[in-house]
Amino acid sequence: MGLWNLYFAAKLYLYATGQVAPKWLFNILFASVLLFPLRRRWLRLLRQCLALPAGAALLYWESNLPPFARVASQFSNLQSFTLAYMLELSQRVISHQMIVTAMAALIAYAIVNRWVRVSTFVLLALLVVPMWQQVDGIAAGTAATRIAGGTAGTPGPAGVDSAAVAGDKDAQLAGFREQESKRQVSFGKLAAAPDAQFDIIVLHICSLAWDDLDVAKARNHPLLSRFDFLFKDFSSAASYSGPAAIRLLRASCGQQSHQALYSQAPAQCHLFEDLALAGFDVKMLMNHDGHFDNFLDVVQKEIGVPDVKPEPTAGLPVAMRAFDNSPILDDYAVLENWYKGRLAQKGGPMALYYNTVSLHDGNRLPGQKLTSLESYPLRVNKLLGDVDKLIELIGRSGRKAVVVFVPEHGAALRGDENQIAGMREIPSPRIVHVPVGVKLVGLPAPAAGQPLTIEAPSSFLALVQLLSNIVADSPFRPSAPALPQYANELPQTQMIGEGDDTVMLRRRNDYVVRGADGIWLEGKL
Repeated sequence: MGLWNLYFAAKLYLYATGQVAPKWLFNILFASVLLFPLRRRWLRLLRQCLALPAGAALLYWESNLPPFARVASQFSNLQSFTLAYMLELSQRVISHQMIVTAMAALIAYAIVNRWVRVSTFVLLALLVVPMWQQVDGIAAGTAATRIAGGTAGTPGPAGVDSAAVAGDKDAQLAGFREQESKRQVSFGKLAAAPDAQFDIIVLHICSLAWDDLDVAKARNHPLLSRFDFLFKDFSSAASYSGPAAIRLLRASCGQQSHQALYSQAPAQCHLFEDLALAGFDVKMLMNHDGHFDNFLDVVQKEIGVPDVKPEPTAGLPVAMRAFDNSPILDDYAVLENWYKGRLAQKGGPMALYYNTVSLHDGNRLPGQKLTSLESYPLRVNKLLGDVDKLIELIGRSGRKAVVVFVPEHGAALRGDENQIAGMREIPSPRIVHVPVGVKLVGLPAPAAGQPLTIEAPSSFLALVQLLSNIVADSPFRPSAPALPQYANELPQTQMIGEGDDTVMLRRRNDYVVRGADGIWLEGKL
């Protein structure tokens, strides 16, 4: 097989390190085709030409990279990536260490192949390893059955049929869907008294999870301690911006399946439509143009209020360049410019939806050669500081506001055993477990000390219920209830992340993922 021996040897190594899941039968067939003797030179050359794309496709299929259908569907978006970002992504897949190892393996092969028929050992490994894997799997299954208290297909001490575990997860997911389809939060009218009125400013942050704060060593940023309410176990449910925006904008209803996001939703599910009916003038603002993946169109459709267009940002300073080289404006400059215009305009209560992509993967800071992973700590501290400055600006203005800080999804800075850093095809807990905070600016007696933390598993329904409670009985009135009462009995939601072809269920110490093939696999937190 010549150098194809290295291909199979590398695949066996990647299998041993958990980076690929080989399709053994296809590999054996592929190796057999490569070994089949051909007398004519042009046939051997044709076989090599066909084998190269076939081998690459087989390895891609076996890898943890997104399904090819997903890549094909996103091809128009991938074309907009800058060369610098493509190089950065390639370095996450192929490290310098891998290149050095490959060169060393090539030299070792050239030496060993003189004395040993390497093809024989490679073929033997392709036959033995899957057999060993099958035997090991049967042994593990038998041990698990014994622990459960019986043989396969019989209930253990807890009454669980070990042969129906996957079915239990499907049933659990179906039960979750049924429960969520019945849940809804409604809003009353905001009181007309001047001392009861306030603005609502929703800051939708791209690419920020608790795990990213840990990686960037920013979990103790002062902003997080300034919130009056802090959700510690909040699920964004989504791992990409478009679905994340729809989930937030439809937050008045329970969690929908990913596929249902692209169907018409009842009017009462749209958060900002509810706020408009409650007495708020709805506005939209972004620090980017919103063209990538038609994000602006998604927001304008799902915000639920007709003719809402982005507030003007012309002439504001550019803070960085996105992965497609489009400008990303300075967050504080954008928010300050809007808020000063809001003060000049005066008028009644406003509800603002603000979206920022300052933390998105692939962003480049001007004048620096840092990769986007390297610059993330700088960018996250700048963003958190800008939100802090916005709170101070509102406080100095004398107006009252509820500032809602809610990330879309995480940045996946560290990656995991199933996907490289920055990839979010699998909506794991590291990606959907996000920090959500609410700050009440302008309280008659500002809250002192640490935030009121909400430890229960929560999602958008709990956040919207909190906002509904605040609208129904304004905390800005002198005789308002104590803040903890606003967070009493908020709806709880199990952490279930969803993507195009993937569903994740978090359990106590781990999580399980179901792919497009319907098979549930375990993951580690």
